[in-house]
Amino acid sequence: MEPFEKNLTRRGFLIRSAAAVAGAALYGSLPSCSDSTGPTPEPGISRRTLGKTKLRASILSFGGGSLFLAHPDGQWEAMLEQAVAGGINLFDTCSCYELAGTKPSEERFGEVLPRYRKNLAISTKFDARTYDGAAVEVERSLQRLKTDYVDILLMHNIKSTDDLAAIEQGSYRRLVEYKEQRIARFIGFSSMSSAAKSRELLENLDLDVVMLALNPTQYGDYAQTVLPIAREKGTGVIAMKVMSNLVGSSATARELLEYAWTLDGVSSAVIGQLGKDMLQENIALAVEFGENGPSSMADRGVLETRLAPMAGPHTLCWARPDYHDGAPA
Repeated sequence: MEPFEKNLTRRGFLIRSAAAVAGAALYGSLPSCSDSTGPTPEPGISRRTLGKTKLRASILSFGGGSLFLAHPDGQWEAMLEQAVAGGINLFDTCSCYELAGTKPSEERFGEVLPRYRKNLAISTKFDARTYDGAAVEVERSLQRLKTDYVDILLMHNIKSTDDLAAIEQGSYRRLVEYKEQRIARFIGFSSMSSAAKSRELLENLDLDVVMLALNPTQYGDYAQTVLPIAREKGTGVIAMKVMSNLVGSSATARELLEYAWTLDGVSSAVIGQLGKDMLQENIALAVEFGENGPSSMADRGVLETRLAPMAGPHTLCWARPDYHDGAPA
């Protein structure tokens, strides 16, 4: 698809969007991400239905945050191509994932993914909580991603200080409009800061997808607080922060991935990849899990007990109050 024009006005944006809706046959015929073009995918990565969206998502998703941004020009392009060829069909980024002196994550996605667009699901997030603020970020995201729509559009990192009423009249109202206009196929939020507030939003708003911090440290208590209501409402769940600050001396990649993949209600784990070897290892683990199921993960309780002392900002850099998601730890 052609990129949106630079400096697109909101009115022009909506007119352009209306034209896209007029071609509803295209949207209605969008594949469920079960096909592929371009690089021939390697067989074996399982796909699960992402809640009520009916989207078939690879159990391993590609994260466009700080690890992805660490790759210089000439390397990140190959990483995206490798992910597509490896069978990953869900790619996640955010409007705020950017570092000085390099292309923002969304622009990087926009350089490579459009050629495979109809067979991939693209997820992005925005920080604004106001109606107009959300529009500014999303319009820029569409320009950067070089697409007329995103598959998943999320409010970024719901926190305890967020006000439900303000969100309902602000960014959520804008999300609903985007879904009605077919600019976003599915809507929701991400959170690594407040399970209680996440549950409140799920109980009161009509949301399709949530992205939650889920790992054996049980930091934030998302598995106990949010997963049950997500399952009850048919909300698709993507696990994040599955490995961050944990893989290596604390636990193996296999243990951490299998922990997320065996949580009831989780469809996919979004992982930041540092280097082609790490990406290939994680793809291989996803293929093996799809073929054989959990193979070496310790009893869930044993793993949780072992990693429980690591919960909290003293170990988990992303849990620190001053942490900026998408920036170097």
